[in-house]
Amino acid sequence: MKRSDVLTWDEYFMGLAHLSARRSKDPSTQVGACIVSHQHRVVGIGYNGFPNGCSDDEFPWAREGEFAETKYPFVVHAELNAILNSTQSLQGCTIYVSLFPCNECAKAIIQSGISRIVYECDKYADSDEVKASKRMLKAANIELVQLPYAIELQVSRKQAEKC
Repeated sequence: MKRSDVLTWDEYFMGLAHLSARRSKDPSTQVGACIVSHQHRVVGIGYNGFPNGCSDDEFPWAREGEFAETKYPFVVHAELNAILNSTQSLQGCTIYVSLFPCNECAKAIIQSGISRIVYECDKYADSDEVKASKRMLKAANIELVQLPYAIELQVSRKQAEKC
């Protein structure tokens, strides 16, 4: 008899997004994204970090202070990195992301043709950026699916119990 306690596709690809997030050197927020085709093939993956050629030792990671002394004007978000790293057309694809996309990432998601967003955390739901994001995504008929935030912990706990 086959196992019945396997991950769903959504859990599996969210796990890849979490794994990608672990590449981020951001000391406060690590976000990962994974873009998947209808055939369940990964076509793009990314995490939040500085653009190629911009040293993470020379650019700031601060969250507060003068704008040019913070990370905000320099960091590429996980969603945009995954889109830029994609290997094919993203028309009709799903993006898995650990944190709900901001308004800038929402624009890139819409323009790329992604039709479904699976996310976990929505801690900035009351921010103007996320409100604008949700307005655009709704207008563009992008499907939004929130997964339980504890999936990563559940998977890790189950694996630990088997060792």
